Amino acid sequence: MPLELKLLVWTLALAFVQMLVAASAATLQVGLPMLAGNREPVPDITGWAGRATRAHRNMMESLPLFVGLVLVAHIAGRANAATLLGCQLFFWARLVYAIVYIAGVPWVRTLVWAVSVVGLILIFQQVL
Repeated sequence: MPLELKLLVWTLALAFVQMLVAASAATLQVGLPMLAGNREPVPDITGWAGRATRAHRNMMESLPLFVGLVLVAHIAGRANAATLLGCQLFFWARLVYAIVYIAGVPWVRTLVWAVSVVGLILIFQQVL
């Protein structure tokens, strides 16, 4: 399997782990009965649990772009060193982003997010 597709699978695994972390953190904060119900009213998830939830939500916003770009590059036969670098930048930046966001480190989080965007741009440039 090409390395770009392996990185896509690892990125999906990262999104899954982020989902589990966010759900576990929310459960610890507000309890399973609240989360298992209809969430009316929606509980406030704060602190590191809120950051984990927002980090996961941010991953889910950028994940379709990454998936689409990687698959188009692969199907169109446009995968090359630049797409591989883009995939690597995206994956590693998203991993660091999740850690830094949950830890509550501002500014660094934004810089790391920008690195992931550079990864997307590198892939996009190859599929044009």
